[in-house]
Amino acid sequence: MILTHNLGFPRIGARRELKQALESFWRQDIDAQQLQDRAKAIREENWLLQKRIGIDLIPVGDFSLYDHMLNMTTLLGAIPARFDLGQQATPLDAYFAMARGTPNQPAMEMTKWFNTNYHYIVPEFDRQTQFTVASTQLFDEIAEAQALGISPKVVLVGPLTYLFLGKETEANFHRLDLLPRLLSAYRTILARIAALDVQWVQIDEPILALDLAEIWLEKLSEAYSSLQGNGPRLLLATYFDAVDDHAERLKALAVDGLHIDLCRAPHQLDRFLADYPVDKILSLGIVDGRNVWRADLSQALKTLTTAQSTLGDRLWVAPSCSLLHCPVDLDLETQLDPEIKSWLAFSVQKLNEITILARGLNQGKAAIPSFLESSAQAKQTRLNSKRIHNPVVQARLKRLTQRDSHRHQSFPQRQLLQQQHFQLPLLPTTTIGSFPQTSEIRKVRSAFRKGQLSHLDYLEAMRAEIREIIKKQEEIGLDVFVHGEAERNDMVEYFGEQLWGYAFTDHGWVQSYGSRCVKPPILYGDIYRPEAMTVNWISYAQSLTHKPVKGMLTGPVTMLMWSFVRDDQPYSETALQLALAIRDEVIDLEQAGIGMIQIDEPAFREGLPLKRSAWDEYLQWAVRAFRIASAGVKDETQIHTHMCYSEFNDILPAIAAMDADVITIETSRSRMELLDAFVRFAYPNEIGPGVYDIHSPRIPDTHEMLMLLEKALQHIQPRQLWVNPDCGLKTRGWPETQAALKKMVHAARLLRERLAA
Repeated sequence: MILTHNLGFPRIGARRELKQALESFWRQDIDAQQLQDRAKAIREENWLLQKRIGIDLIPVGDFSLYDHMLNMTTLLGAIPARFDLGQQATPLDAYFAMARGTPNQPAMEMTKWFNTNYHYIVPEFDRQTQFTVASTQLFDEIAEAQALGISPKVVLVGPLTYLFLGKETEANFHRLDLLPRLLSAYRTILARIAALDVQWVQIDEPILALDLAEIWLEKLSEAYSSLQGNGPRLLLATYFDAVDDHAERLKALAVDGLHIDLCRAPHQLDRFLADYPVDKILSLGIVDGRNVWRADLSQALKTLTTAQSTLGDRLWVAPSCSLLHCPVDLDLETQLDPEIKSWLAFSVQKLNEITILARGLNQGKAAIPSFLESSAQAKQTRLNSKRIHNPVVQARLKRLTQRDSHRHQSFPQRQLLQQQHFQLPLLPTTTIGSFPQTSEIRKVRSAFRKGQLSHLDYLEAMRAEIREIIKKQEEIGLDVFVHGEAERNDMVEYFGEQLWGYAFTDHGWVQSYGSRCVKPPILYGDIYRPEAMTVNWISYAQSLTHKPVKGMLTGPVTMLMWSFVRDDQPYSETALQLALAIRDEVIDLEQAGIGMIQIDEPAFREGLPLKRSAWDEYLQWAVRAFRIASAGVKDETQIHTHMCYSEFNDILPAIAAMDADVITIETSRSRMELLDAFVRFAYPNEIGPGVYDIHSPRIPDTHEMLMLLEKALQHIQPRQLWVNPDCGLKTRGWPETQAALKKMVHAARLLRERLAA
C-alpha cells in the first residue's frame, strides 16, 4: 500500500494563534506556562487535522516557537557563550535571547531560508562549540502526539545543513571540523527517538539542492554511515530544486528512503527511478508546498503511476516541501472571489490532494473520478478566463526599449546634481520607511475597511498620524524624513490592492520569522496600475516640512517574490509588468515635487535561483525590472533602494548594475560584516549600512552605533555614507523607536564633529 506523509505543517495556527501568544508573552500578559499551553494546543490541532485528512505519517518536530533552526541549536545545546544569562535564566529565556537579543548582547544573525521569505536564526560556531542533547522539548512533543493516537514521523534539520547554514565566529577555523562532535549528538538524539518507538525520522538536507563544494559532498556518506543503525528508519529529504546531479551518491547513501521535489524539478524523476535500490522508499513531492494553485491531479497521477510501476509500494506521496510556506486553510476565505478561489489550494487542501492521489494509486482512477473532473475543470476555467490577460499591458511590454532602463547621466554626474539640490550634511540620517504601527492605526484601518468609518474621517485620521510622525522626526533631528506608512497594512499587499491582476485573502497568513506573519497577495493576471497609489500621502507629508521626504515604494522583484505568483507565464514577464506599474508611480511622485524616491528590493537576493547556472538569466531580468521602474526620472531625483537579511557577496555586480543612487542594507547583526563585501567590491554609489537591529527590542547605546560607523568609515568615503537603522520600524513601539533614533542621530553628529576637526 502506498503511504502519504507530510514534511511539515504551518506552525502559526489557522488564525495566527501563535503570533498572539508570543506577543502576549513578550508583553508579560501571560507567563511561560501559558505560552507553552497555547503552543501545545496549536500542535495538537495540527496533528489531529492531518489525521482526519488521512495522512499516514504525520510530522512531529516541525513546530517551533520562533524558528526550527533555533530549535535545533537549543536541542543540541549549541548556545553561544556570549548568552550567559546566569543561573536564574530558564531555557525559554535563553531561546528568546538568541532570537531577540538582550540588553547586553545583540541577537544572533537572521537570514533567508534558501530562496524563500522565511528567515532563520544563523547558528554560531567556534572551536569550543560542543553538542549535547540539551532539551527535552522534541521528545515531549513525540509523547504528546502518541497520546493522541498519532503515528509520528520525527523531523530534524540534517547535520550537514545545520553546519552549512551556520557561521564561524573566529578566524582560521572551519565549521565542518565540528562534524564528528555533531554526529555524536545526532546519534544520541536518534537513539532516544528510537526508545520512544518511533519508526521513521525525516532528516532535512536542503543544501543538497545547492552547488555544493566537494568538501561537503565528501562528508555526506561519512555522516549517514555514522548515523545508520541507531534505531529509527531515516528518510533523507531534499527540496527547493533538483538533486539529480547527486542521484547515484544519494541512492547509495546509508538511509532507508529519499524525498525529492518534483514541483521545482520534475525532470529529476527518471534519473532516480533508474536502478533505484530495492530496499529504499522513494517519496515524491508532487503537490507544490510553496504556491497556492491547485494541483493538476490528472498530470500528477500520471507521473506517480509511472513511478509506481517501478517502485510498487515503496512509493510515498507528499508535498514538495514543508507547508510552512503556504496558508493554512482555504475554507476560511469566505470573501474571496468564487472563480479565483476555485483555482486555489492552501495547506489543508494540498493534503487532501495528497490523499486523493494515494487513493487513485491504491484503488485505481475509478475511485476518484469526481476529483479528477473538478481538477480538470479548474485548470480549464483558469486557462480561459478573460480576467487573466490584459491586451493594454501586453502591448506596452512590446514597446519597451533599452532606453527605458537607463538614467540620462552616470552616477558621478547625478551625485553632483543631487548634492547641490539637497544640501545634506555629511553622514545624512534617515530611516528605512515605516514607523510603529500602533493598535490605534490598525483600528482605524480596520474600521474603514469594514465601512464603519467614512472616507473623509479615515483621511483625516491618517493625515493626523502623518503630522505626528513628521513632528517626531523634527524632534529627533533626522535629515531625511519619511511619511511613516500608517495607511499601509503590508509593503506588498498595500500596493497589490491598488493594482489590477491581484486577489487578496483574509486569512492567508504565512510566517516570515518569529511572530511576524505576512499575507502574500495572489498575483493571478496581467498587472495594471489604474491610478496613483501613494502620491497624495507623500505630497501631504512633504507639505509639512522643508526637509526632504522620501517617497516609499516596493520594487517589482519584491512585489513578485512576496506574492503567490501566477505559474502560467515566466516570472520575468510578470516582473516587467510590475516594473511598468511602479515606473508610473515614480514619475507621478517626481511630478508632485518629491525629490527622493525609495524603491525597496529586500527580496532581490531571495529570487536568485539555487543553481548558479540559472543566475545570469535571473539577474538580467531582475536588474532590468528595477531599472525600468526607476529610470524614468530626472537626474536630480535621487533613487534609493533597500535590501536586508540576505547574503549579497556573490551578486554585487548585479546590485551595482541596478544603479540606485543610494542603497541601505542590513548589517547590524553581523557587526558590519556584510559591508565588507561592498567595500571589497568597491561599490560605486552611496550606501547606508544599518547601525542597529530593528527586529530586536534592544536599544543600543550611542557608543555602539558610533563604533559601527567608524568601522564603516575605515573603507567608505564620508560623502558616500548614510546613517540609518537596518530595516523599517513598523514592528517596534514608539518609546524604543524614539530612544534608538535619538542615539543614532547623536552618533552621526559626534562623527561629523570628529571629521570636521
